[in-house]
Amino acid sequence: MSSAFEVRGGKSLSGEIIPQGAKNEALQIISAVLLTPEKVTINNIPDILDVNLLIELLGDIGVKVNRVSRAVCEFQADAIDFDYMHTPEFKKKSGRLRGSVMFAGPLLARFGKAYIPKPGGDKIGRRRLDTHIIGFQKLGAEFVYEADDNYFRLEAPAGGMKGTYMLLDEPSVTGTANIVMAAVMAEGTTTIYNAACEPYLQQLCKMMVRMGAKIEGIGSNLLTIQGVEKLGGCEHTMLPDMIEIGSFIGLAAMTQSEITIKNAGIQHLGIIPEKFQQLGIKMEFRGDDIYIPAQDSYEIQTFIDGSILTISDHPWPGFTPDLLSIVLVVATQAKGSVLIHQKMFESRLFFVDKLIDMGAQIILCDPHRAAVIGLNRQHKLKGITMTSPDIRAGVSLLIAALSAEGKSTIHNIDQIDRGYQYIDERLRALGADIKRL
Repeated sequence: MSSAFEVRGGKSLSGEIIPQGAKNEALQIISAVLLTPEKVTINNIPDILDVNLLIELLGDIGVKVNRVSRAVCEFQADAIDFDYMHTPEFKKKSGRLRGSVMFAGPLLARFGKAYIPKPGGDKIGRRRLDTHIIGFQKLGAEFVYEADDNYFRLEAPAGGMKGTYMLLDEPSVTGTANIVMAAVMAEGTTTIYNAACEPYLQQLCKMMVRMGAKIEGIGSNLLTIQGVEKLGGCEHTMLPDMIEIGSFIGLAAMTQSEITIKNAGIQHLGIIPEKFQQLGIKMEFRGDDIYIPAQDSYEIQTFIDGSILTISDHPWPGFTPDLLSIVLVVATQAKGSVLIHQKMFESRLFFVDKLIDMGAQIILCDPHRAAVIGLNRQHKLKGITMTSPDIRAGVSLLIAALSAEGKSTIHNIDQIDRGYQYIDERLRALGADIKRL
């Protein structure tokens, strides 16, 4: 039996909240410990299911793991057990966790071989692995699908992988990360164009540079990598999670709360604060904290010519798709209308039926677009019983429930726990009425 949250909404919250370490950065950074036999220390690790499973999986394949605290962990990958990767346990465990695909790049770079299970993860539409595989093939790796065992096998050629020029068919964040990790020890120069340039990828590249890699163009979509023979240990601290920060900004507005988000890593947030400001949400930057005053009402801006605002996702430095669900929920209580256009995943908007049941005015135009007509708090949302389909929708529904009148029950909250650490405790500290059943 999966647990549920019981939420009594309609209360305004107040106080300070500290964002966790970035989930999407953690999955890449923690995989990169496989690049060296030396010790790697990682700080600000989010204590969430996906990350803990990945750390456990590293231990299973022979990495020495010392969890100094929930937020700090030391890794040493000096004795990798490839035999274990053929066992049904490994295939079952790694197949449940999408992040395990990130082991392929570093293992291929260091040992010339890797195994990838068919991936699991969020139900937000097809997420192809083609970008990863084609990148590995361009570096010279051979790729075989073992149909009987349902996994992919990768092998470097006899003389090792060779640097090359490649143009990615999409700026996939995990794809770019995996290819960069595979290329740092390939012979010669690798050039990756249309590379993802998210802050998390910049963090990974900076970490590998500290380990001895030679990478130029960090932060741009053109990366140039000079292969080196080996990498050494290092220490790395993860950025605060920008998706959590966006979620908290939205939460403050929806619940008319005065909230300070501490240590928000503002310089790494890109366009995120601006998008929430377009919804009419006021905020002040105080040092590295974001202060959101309690607001009775917030009005969605229009474009300069008066036409209705459209908010859509785009690869970095555009607006992250992970926050569109949050923006959509926040818009339901704003004054004015907005069109939410979710380009990158085709089933991310399939939670709006629950918001409509709560009383929101939303027209789902197609799987990618939803028009939201803000209620300007004329009609409060009503609490209902609902189920969370994926991590980001789960938190959007939680925010809706906290602002709604009456009691809401949210089932399948394992999805929320996969991405947000102790979310119920942290919200209770702000005064939220939330219980875990």
